[in-house]
This record gives sequence, structure tokens and C-alpha cells, in this order.
Amino acid sequence: MRGPSRCVVFFSLALCAVIFSGCAVMVGDKVVGIESGRFFYSDGVLWTNYKASFDEAWAACEKTLADMKAGEVTKKKKIGTGTIDSMIGDDKVHMILEYAAKDTTSVGVRVGLAGNDIASKLLQEKIGANLQKK
Repeated sequence: MRGPSRCVVFFSLALCAVIFSGCAVMVGDKVVGIESGRFFYSDGVLWTNYKASFDEAWAACEKTLADMKAGEVTKKKKIGTGTIDSMIGDDKVHMILEYAAKDTTSVGVRVGLAGNDIASKLLQEKIGANLQKK
């Protein structure tokens, strides 16, 4: 019996290159990207997990928006999930918080309608810095 076909080997190498290079891929009608194992980009929302309780992550998001002088802040908090919508300058900012596990919270940030990766990453870094200060 022969080894794996060239097609299988090529597909496997291509998949590994995509995963480790941090580029975006179309999956159906969604755009998904991975960068350095820390951030996950999906449909204009930049996701990351923080080693913090839901309430700690919520407070860090509020502080980040206050530090950025966000206006028109609207908060919707439920058990284990919540959203914060605001305006920073002319950009709409949408933050999504989800309980992931004990002391782990997933935070998604979308800036603008389609998502601005650079602005979202800046806000994620500020959230992480505010969590470090606690």
C-alpha cells in the first residue's frame, strides 16, 4: 500500500501554514483568523480569553471605555453574558463578554460596522492591561 496522496499532504501543509501564519480564512460565509494563539478573529469581532472572573473582565471593559472617553455607553448584563455598546470618536464599539470557565472570560471587540482589526486589538490590549492592574 502506498503512502498518503500528494493532495492529502498538500492540504495538510496548507492547513498548518494557515493556522500558524495568523491569516484569515473564509469558512462558509464567515471570516475566521487566528493570530499567535492569543486572538481569534471572527466576523469582524476580535476574541480573546482572559484569566479573570466575569465581573473582573466587565469592570476592565468599563474602565477601558472610560479611559478612551467613550460616549453613548449602553450596557446589557445577564448571568454569564453581557454586551457594552459605545462610541469612541466616530466609531461604534461593540464588546461582548461571555463566561468561559471558572476564572476565564471570553471578550469580543468589534470596532465599526465591519470590524477594524487594529482598533479592536488596541482595545483588547487595554482591557488586558486594566486586568493586570487589579
